[in-house]
Amino acid sequence: MASTSRKPRVQTASNSPSQYTGGITIKSPQELDAMRVAGSIVGATLSLMKRTVEPGITTRELDDIAYKEITRHGAKPAFKGYHGFPGSICASVNEEIVHGIPGKRVLKEGDIFKVDVGATIDGFIGDAAVSIAVGEVSDEAADLMEATRLSLEEGIKAARPGNRIGDIGSAVQTYGEGRGYAIVREFVGHGIGRFLHEDPQVPNYGQPGRGQLLRAGMCIAIEPMLNVGDWHTRILDDNWTVVTADGSLSSHFEHTIAITEDGPEILTKHS
Repeated sequence: MASTSRKPRVQTASNSPSQYTGGITIKSPQELDAMRVAGSIVGATLSLMKRTVEPGITTRELDDIAYKEITRHGAKPAFKGYHGFPGSICASVNEEIVHGIPGKRVLKEGDIFKVDVGATIDGFIGDAAVSIAVGEVSDEAADLMEATRLSLEEGIKAARPGNRIGDIGSAVQTYGEGRGYAIVREFVGHGIGRFLHEDPQVPNYGQPGRGQLLRAGMCIAIEPMLNVGDWHTRILDDNWTVVTADGSLSSHFEHTIAITEDGPEILTKHS
C-alpha cells in the first residue's frame, strides 16, 4: 500500500526490540526472520491471485479469496481496517493506480488488474503488489506492465548499504521515463516493519547520492507506479481510489526488501 508523498506519521511500539534511528527501524536478525515469514505469506497470496484472475470474476471475490489465503497462514490482512480501509486487498483496474476498494466490479478481457496485498503475523508486516493481465491485453498495456516490473527490478538493485534513497528513485525514474512513461510522484514507497508505513519514504524519482543513507537491517517497500499519460493523479469520491488525472492506463508493482550486507533481499517473492 503506497504512502502519500506527505511525510507519514510513524508510530513506534514501546516494547519493540528494534533499534530506532531517526524514526527508521534497523531490524535484528530475529526480526528479519519474522519479516521473511510475513513476506512469504504476501508472496503466496499474490501467486494465488495471479492464478485466479480471469475475465468474469469480481474484485470482491478476489478479496474474499485473498482473505482466506492470508488467514490460512495464521496472519491478518494488514490493510483491512487501516484508517478505515474496508478490503483485505487493494484492487485497482486500468486507470486506477492504487488503493482501489474491492467490490462488485467485474474484470473483463483486456483489463490491467493491480492487486496490493499486506499481511501481519507475529507483529511484522509484508507488503507487495503486482499488475496482472486479465486475459489477452493490448500491446500498450503489456508494454506498460513490463516496463513497470523492470523499473522495480532496477530500484531493487540500488537498495544496497551505502547507497541512498535517491539512488533507488533515480534508478526507477531513469528506467521508466526512458521507456516513455510518467512516474507517479504523489504516492511513494515506504519503510516497513511493525507498522505498515514507517520512515523513510521511498519516492520513485530522485537524484543519485541524495536522501537517507541505506543501512543493513532496514526494510523498505519499493513500489513504482507508471502511467501511459502524465503523472498527475486524483482521488475518487470514496476517498481511497487513486486514478490518473487524464484517464490513462497505469501499472503498479511492489516488493518488500530487506537491505543486507550482501545486498537487497526480496521478502515477498511470488511465482
